[in-house]
Amino acid sequence: MNRREFIKLSGLMGAGGVLSPLLLGGCTAHPLPGSGQVVRTPTFCDMCFWKCAGFVHTENDRPWKITGNAHDLHSQGRLCTRGSGGLGSYEDPDRLRKPLLRVTGADGRQTFREAEWDEALGFIADRMKAIANDYGPDRMAMLNHGYGARHFKHLMRAYGSASFAEPAFAQCRGPRDVGFRLTFGEGLGSPERTDMEHSRCIVLIGSHIGENLHNGQVQTLAQALRNDVSLITVDPRFSVPAGKSKYWLPIRPGTDIALLLGWMYVLIDEQLYDRDYIERYATGFDELAAHVRRYAPEWVYLETGIEPDLIRATAREMASHAPATLVHPGRHTTWYGDDTQRSRAIAILNALLGSWGRKGGLYIKENVRLPRYPLPAYPQPRSDFRAANKGRYPFAYEGVTNAIIEASIGEDAHYRGWLVYGTNLPSTIPGIRPQLKAAMDSLDLVVVVDTMPSEITGYADVVLPECTYLERYDDLRNAGEREPALALRMPAFEPRHDSKPGWWIARQLGRRLGLERYFPWQDYSEVLDWQLKQVGSSLEEMQRIGVKPFPRTRPKYFAEGQPVRFRTPSGRIELHSQQLADAGFDPLPVYTRPEAPPAGFYRLNYGRMPAHTFGKTTNNPLLFQLAPENTLWVNPLVAREQGLANGEYVRLQNPDGIVSNRVRVRVTERIRPDSVFMAHGFGHRSRRLRLTYGIGADDSELMTNVRVDPLMGGTGMRANFVTLVKEAG
Repeated sequence: MNRREFIKLSGLMGAGGVLSPLLLGGCTAHPLPGSGQVVRTPTFCDMCFWKCAGFVHTENDRPWKITGNAHDLHSQGRLCTRGSGGLGSYEDPDRLRKPLLRVTGADGRQTFREAEWDEALGFIADRMKAIANDYGPDRMAMLNHGYGARHFKHLMRAYGSASFAEPAFAQCRGPRDVGFRLTFGEGLGSPERTDMEHSRCIVLIGSHIGENLHNGQVQTLAQALRNDVSLITVDPRFSVPAGKSKYWLPIRPGTDIALLLGWMYVLIDEQLYDRDYIERYATGFDELAAHVRRYAPEWVYLETGIEPDLIRATAREMASHAPATLVHPGRHTTWYGDDTQRSRAIAILNALLGSWGRKGGLYIKENVRLPRYPLPAYPQPRSDFRAANKGRYPFAYEGVTNAIIEASIGEDAHYRGWLVYGTNLPSTIPGIRPQLKAAMDSLDLVVVVDTMPSEITGYADVVLPECTYLERYDDLRNAGEREPALALRMPAFEPRHDSKPGWWIARQLGRRLGLERYFPWQDYSEVLDWQLKQVGSSLEEMQRIGVKPFPRTRPKYFAEGQPVRFRTPSGRIELHSQQLADAGFDPLPVYTRPEAPPAGFYRLNYGRMPAHTFGKTTNNPLLFQLAPENTLWVNPLVAREQGLANGEYVRLQNPDGIVSNRVRVRVTERIRPDSVFMAHGFGHRSRRLRLTYGIGADDSELMTNVRVDPLMGGTGMRANFVTLVKEAG
C-alpha cells in the first residue's frame, strides 16, 4: 500500500480500547501506602538513555513508587524527576492498546481499525516475505531508539538485513564519537567516561548538565562542586551550570572552534601543555603547533566576543589543574555541519592537557564479559546501511537516519520496507518532513512499534502496541562504567490492555518468517538466566538484588609512564589525522565563520528541561503537571524592541515562511540578544496525545536550514533563524 494518507488517530471510531474517550486526570488514584503488602521489583529506567537501575514498589499489586538502587553507579541510589515519574508511562490513559491496521474506506479515505495480534503479525510477515522475494531481505531497514530495540535488531539480522539507524547517531552523539575515535581510537560510550568526581577543573562547552538530568553526571558534577572544582562554562545562555561557574563565557553562537583553537594556541605558546604525555603518546604535534599560530586570542576575540585576557586566563586555569582537567565532550553535538571537527578540537584539547586515561579526566571504561546466548550465525546480507550513504559520510560507522530516509524515496528506492521502533521521526529529524512523506508514499511496508500514539504512528501500515518497560523483560544492562556491573529489568506488572513485550513481538514475527531457530526460548527470562549463570549469578539472584557489581580486570587509569597502544592506525593519539587527510578532509580542525541571522531574525537555540526527555515524556501525566509547556527565552533588549511582555504568547516564523504553534515568552537577561532559546519536544500534532497536543512550539518544524556534516552525516540544527510574530489580541 503506497500513497499513505496521514491518519489522525483521534478520528478513529470504533468499539473499545484506544477508541473510547478517557478522562484525563493523571495517574489512577490509590489509597495511601502503609496497610498492604509491599513488593519490590528490580528494573532499570527507560525514561531516558541513562538507564538508571531501581526498584518498582507495589502495594497490593497497585503501583506505589519507583526508587533508585543504591548499588548502581548510574543512579547512586537516586532517580531523577523523570525516573521517579516512570509510573506515569504505565498509567498514561493515551497509551496504545491494540494492534492497528491501515484500511481504506468506501469513501477512499484511509483510517485504522483494531486487529488481533495474529492478523497484524500475519500481515507484516506476508509483506516482509514479499519484500525478501522481490528485492531481498536487505531492503528492509530499521529506524530505532531505545533499549528494547535489541529484540527487533536480532529479528532483522536473522531475516537478512543489516540496515539500522537511530537518531542518537546522526542527530545527537555521532560527531562527538567520530571525532574522539579519529583522535584516540575510541568513542565515549553512554554513560560517558568522564571522571568528574575527581576533576579539579571542568570545562562545559555547550553542555547543559543539570538541565539534561543525565543522572550520574549531575551527581558527579555536584560532587566536584562540593570539592571546589574550578568550573568553566561556555554558552550563549546563562545556563544552570553557568550559574555555578568560576568563569562564564557567553560566546557568540557558532564560534566554538575558534575558541578551542585559541585555547590550544595559549597552551602551546606558553608551554602549558603536558609535554611528557604528548611526547609519549601523541603524533602530529608539530603540525598542530603550526596550525594554531593563526588563532591568537586577539583574533579569536573578534569572532567569539570573548576578551583575549579571559581566553588566556581560562586556558591557564585548565593547565594549572591538569591532568585532572576535563573538557567535557558533551552529548547533543549536531550543530553547524562541522561538528566532527568541533569534537576533534575538544578531543585534541583534552590530549594537550593529558586527560585521557588520567584521574579527573577520562577514565578507562569496563563492562562485564557476558557470553551471548548460543544461536545460529546470521545470514550475510547483500548490503548494509552504507548503501544508503552512496559513498558519502566515509566515517559513519553507524546508520545515518536521514540517508536511509532519502534512500527510501521513489520507484527505484533502495529500501522497500521499514520497521520503526520507539522513535518519533517527524519531530526527531530536522528538515525531513517532505522527504519523510515521500518515503512513506514509496515504501511497501511501514511497521511502527511503540507505547504511545506519536506522530509517526499516523504513517504506519501496522501499529503494534508494546508494553512499557515496567511490564517486560529486556536484555541485561551491561554498560561500561567506572566499575563493571549488570542490571536486570523485569516485569513489575502484567502488560496492560492488549500490549505485548518487544521480545514476544519479535519472536512471534520470527516464527512466522520461518526463523524459529533464532528464537528457541518460550520466555525471554530463559535467555537472561542462561547468561547470568555463565558469570556466576542467576535470574533468581538478580530478581532479588537488581544490580550485581563485578571486579575490574584492568586499571581505571594509565599507570605513570605506562606504554599504551591506542586503537588508531598509528597506535598513538592522532592530533593531525592522516585518516582525514587521505579522505580529502582537513586533518586539523579549521574554523569557519557561521552565517549571520537575516535582519529582524534571531538564531534559534534549543535544548532540554529537567522534567522531560524531549517529546518522549511530555504526555506523561505526572511529568506534564511539572512542565506542561516550553517557553521562549528572549533578551530584554529584544522584548523592548518587539513590544513583548513576560508571559505573552508569540509564534515563530523562519525565513521559509513556516510558522510555529504559539509559545510563551520568558524575558530574561540569561540569553544573548542575537538568539532565542526553547526546550525541544513540545508542539505535538497527534491529537491522541491529549495532554500535550498543540501545547508549546515545535522547534524541529522550523529547522529547514540543515547543515550536514560531510564526515559522518550528522544534521547540524543550529543554523536556523526565526522572527517573532505577536499573537493578535
